[in-house]
Amino acid sequence: MLHRFAKFVAGCTVLLVLAGSLVTSTDSGLSVPDWPTTYGWNMFTFPPSKWVGGILYEHGHRLIASTVGFLTIVLAVWLWMSESRRWMKWLGAGALGAVIAQGVLGGLTVMFFLPAPISTAHAGLAEIFFCMTVAIALFTSPRWIDGYRGHIVSDRNLRIFATTTTAIVYCQILVGATMRHTGAGLAIPDFPLMFGHLWPTHWDAKIAVHFTHRAGALLVAISVLATATTVFRRTTAGELRRPAALLIALVIVQITLGAFTVLSRRDVWINSLHVVCGALVLTTSLVLTLRTWRVKFSGPVRAARAA
Repeated sequence: MLHRFAKFVAGCTVLLVLAGSLVTSTDSGLSVPDWPTTYGWNMFTFPPSKWVGGILYEHGHRLIASTVGFLTIVLAVWLWMSESRRWMKWLGAGALGAVIAQGVLGGLTVMFFLPAPISTAHAGLAEIFFCMTVAIALFTSPRWIDGYRGHIVSDRNLRIFATTTTAIVYCQILVGATMRHTGAGLAIPDFPLMFGHLWPTHWDAKIAVHFTHRAGALLVAISVLATATTVFRRTTAGELRRPAALLIALVIVQITLGAFTVLSRRDVWINSLHVVCGALVLTTSLVLTLRTWRVKFSGPVRAARAA
């Protein structure tokens, strides 16, 4: 039951990431100018008849965030009461602390009128929180606890490849968040060329950020390909091959969405799905990485399981 609930919380977090990306994609961040109230109302009693235009996106984002926050409280308490692994108790507490900090950053974003550093930090912490929920779901799974029955062998090079890829993907997401929150999404308005050339013909701060994001996409693709190739060459374990294959597919989708984001002049849904897919690339890489490290733990893990 705990594992299923943890997966449910992770799934709800995907919806939260989508809701947040829609707020940015529709420029609705200040549609509700006060916080934590909504036009002076308690956010939970704000009349649905007033959920129009950008208010729908911003207010909806707040409600989904509050729901995920409540679910995280339940998850943290559940872990603290039922888990025998002390580090799991603290991971649950960390997730709760992250979602609280995320709420505060969201409020500061509104109160200070969408400053890019705070907005970017808000996006970056959202990814960390998502990773924490996915990690909790993984760590509470029966197969993780049983050590995957020895199907995963120790491979130092594979761990290095997978860990490095996850770090690169997260850095790329931070660059993407900076690009979104500094208005640099169309600083280079064509694709795959840049101002009709293979290299930008002129530069400013926004073009530099946008170019860095494109270069980062290439680096991510190379890193993912190298990691997946290493997985398929060195192991037959499905626990590693499946996320490796999924990672390749997600990166292809992500690059396609990025291209169409530019070509469609930042279409709302394409832009938002690009953000969500990026989060899925990160968490898939994280799952692969954590599974490569599972052999470093000592045998099966005995954990208390709730009925």
